[in-house]
Amino acid sequence: MLGSSRDVAVGTIAVASLLIPSMLGKEINPVDHQEEYISLVFTATFFSGVLQAALGFLRLGFIVDLLSHATIVGFMGGAATIVCLQQLKGMLGLVHFTHHTDIISVMHAVFSQTHKWRWESALLGCCFLSFLLLTRYYSKRKGAFFWINAIAPLTSVILGSLLVYFTHAEKHGVQVIGHLKRGLNPLSLDKLAFRSPHLMMAFKIGAITGIIVLAEGVAVGRSFAVFKNYHIDGNKEMIAFGLMNIVGSFTSCYLTSGPFSRTAVNFNAGCRTAVSNIVMSMAVMITLLLLTPFFYYTPLVVLAAIIISAMVGLINYEAAFHLFKVDKFDFIICIGAYLGVVFGSIEIGLVNAVTLSLIRLLLVLARPKTVTLGNIPNTMTYSNTEQYPLAERVRGVLILQINSSIYFTSENYLRERILRWVYEEEERIRSSGETSLQYLILDMGAVASIDTSGIRMLEEVKRTMDMKDLKLALANPGSEVMKKLYKSNFIEAIGQDWIYPTVAEAADACSFALPTSKRNSMGEDRTTQQENV
Repeated sequence: MLGSSRDVAVGTIAVASLLIPSMLGKEINPVDHQEEYISLVFTATFFSGVLQAALGFLRLGFIVDLLSHATIVGFMGGAATIVCLQQLKGMLGLVHFTHHTDIISVMHAVFSQTHKWRWESALLGCCFLSFLLLTRYYSKRKGAFFWINAIAPLTSVILGSLLVYFTHAEKHGVQVIGHLKRGLNPLSLDKLAFRSPHLMMAFKIGAITGIIVLAEGVAVGRSFAVFKNYHIDGNKEMIAFGLMNIVGSFTSCYLTSGPFSRTAVNFNAGCRTAVSNIVMSMAVMITLLLLTPFFYYTPLVVLAAIIISAMVGLINYEAAFHLFKVDKFDFIICIGAYLGVVFGSIEIGLVNAVTLSLIRLLLVLARPKTVTLGNIPNTMTYSNTEQYPLAERVRGVLILQINSSIYFTSENYLRERILRWVYEEEERIRSSGETSLQYLILDMGAVASIDTSGIRMLEEVKRTMDMKDLKLALANPGSEVMKKLYKSNFIEAIGQDWIYPTVAEAADACSFALPTSKRNSMGEDRTTQQENV
């Protein structure tokens, strides 16, 4: 029930705090329809929990892997940018603001109200934002002082509240939180809006946010598990997160996961088990019961500064630069997600990133790489001739390695590519005057699976090789591939003797048989000449 991670600290995360209000706020105004808005938040949380738990129970956690690292970097960076811009409302002391999340609408809302900007609020916000960013920078430079960054937000709230209290800044344009209800959250089971006309929207929000925060929570747990050299079960984590959010929706809570910052504090504080979450929940309960009156004078501008400082950490430009340097397509996926969120919406950014990721996956499946292999001198190793120029080609033998599973998406491409390799090898041999091509060896070691279209492709290649009077051999096919080749009678067609466990054995067998084949061919030519005479 507590999951398998010893370090994850449960709590709200920035992405969920952004996604739910930004997506729900487009349909329901939280000020004019507060009760309905809150009910839909709880309902979305419930659906998120159900989805997360179901993924864990059904062991379908691989679905989360569709959100690649590049997608997460771009998506979170775009979301953080929008959140930072939306906090200009609090920083500038604005009362009315847009509910849209695209950058054009946000900037229009800011600069169309320049006459309503409050310099007192802006000055106070800049001061606290500078303080928070400096503490973050110092904590990163001096790892032993991580606690400075951890207590900086609370320190800002206390200092800001005291400043407003003694200077009466709330009377001079600085907005404050005001009265907060004391006590624990009430039960909210009766507030779940299963009969609401916006039920499908709540389901969509719950599904999207649930998958995203689940991916982050599991990734955070795995990251910290590496430091302590233990393994976590992703499915157990999903079940724990899911049940937690289901129960949370019954007790006036919204979507929670395993935030990185809180987990880092938990890790550095020396936690040993997940019981640390119980201790933290007790501390939060005491705060709700006894300390809420002290937040009356907390200025909203300080909260805006805290949010901005947290969001800045989510804009991982270093990771984006690394993607550009290592893999340009991953960088395109990252930028697609970022621009989609910033100039469109959360949904558009997510769709952009997932679509580009699927296109890349399809390209990999449809265009598997094939390379020629050669023998490394004085070894039994056969390697890529382009990567290892010293690798020697086997005379009269073409060895091709297929570096992917063979499915219907790659059937035509592979057939054409293999025949192109054969044609180019024959041209090379003809121009160099070497022994004619006699054998084609396909290294199937990297082919984890094959479908019926792939088997048909091999049969067509076999027929083409027979027409060219070439022998086809397979090297190192996997067990699953062999089962399908047996069932399709391809093994019977090619002959059991032409299946080899390694490339080296296949190459040696072909090389040994090559001189015999050549002598037989020469003998047949001589007989033909005598008959003609």
